[in-house]
Amino acid sequence: MPADVNQNGDIFGGWVMSQVDIAGSIPAARRARGRVATVAVNSFVFKQPVLIGDVVTFFADITRVGTTSITVEVEVYAQRNPDEVICVKVTEASLTYVSVGADRRPRPLPPE
Repeated sequence: MPADVNQNGDIFGGWVMSQVDIAGSIPAARRARGRVATVAVNSFVFKQPVLIGDVVTFFADITRVGTTSITVEVEVYAQRNPDEVICVKVTEASLTYVSVGADRRPRPLPPE
């Protein structure tokens, strides 16, 4: 949407970051079998801009499981150029989530 782009027509990095956080939280919440909270952005690299009209895809994989925490790597790809579609990696990130209970305090992860 127009509110999500800068004056050059590139999507704001903050919008991409929020989508990465959502994508990463899905496998984390499934593994935790409940609520998770983002506790760290370990790394975040913008490799290329996301452009208006790009079709963006997020791939998230759990890379580490601790007692209460789950680290997820997220890769973001953009398909562009509808006449001759190309796919480029635009972002990669690593985020850590913690499993939280109803009291919003860390809780141990259930066994797999």
